[in-house]
Amino acid sequence: MARKKNKIVHTSGKRKTAVARATVKAGKGRVRVNSEPIQILQPALSRQKAMEPLIIAEAMKRMSKVDINILIHGGGVMGQTDAIRTAIARGLVHYNGGAEGIDDELRDEYLRFDRNLLVNDPRRKEPKHQLGRGARKKKQKSYR
Repeated sequence: MARKKNKIVHTSGKRKTAVARATVKAGKGRVRVNSEPIQILQPALSRQKAMEPLIIAEAMKRMSKVDINILIHGGGVMGQTDAIRTAIARGLVHYNGGAEGIDDELRDEYLRFDRNLLVNDPRRKEPKHQLGRGARKKKQKSYR
């Protein structure tokens, strides 16, 4: 008698230099960021933003009992938060999908709410240029 293999989905999310890798598998409904519960993520605004994909999935009754483990590194606080929410949203869309692997209703709801839930933000910091202190600021010149 063949045992049913548990479904495991690996996804990632990026924002600036922050990279989040998420693993979604059947479990008790725990969400952990770097081995700590997402409920103690600080600051509070970051926690709220990171939990948006979970709230939307629960509202659509697409949130089954899954454990989500996220490893995050690089970037700052809000860059990491955006990477976390992208990784969670992608993981839930692929986990809840059928044979084709994508849950279209959940995907459409995420895209309607915020496109960056499923698509990485391609913007990066512009490099510093010569003759200035930053990317845009230049030394002033006067011809008088």
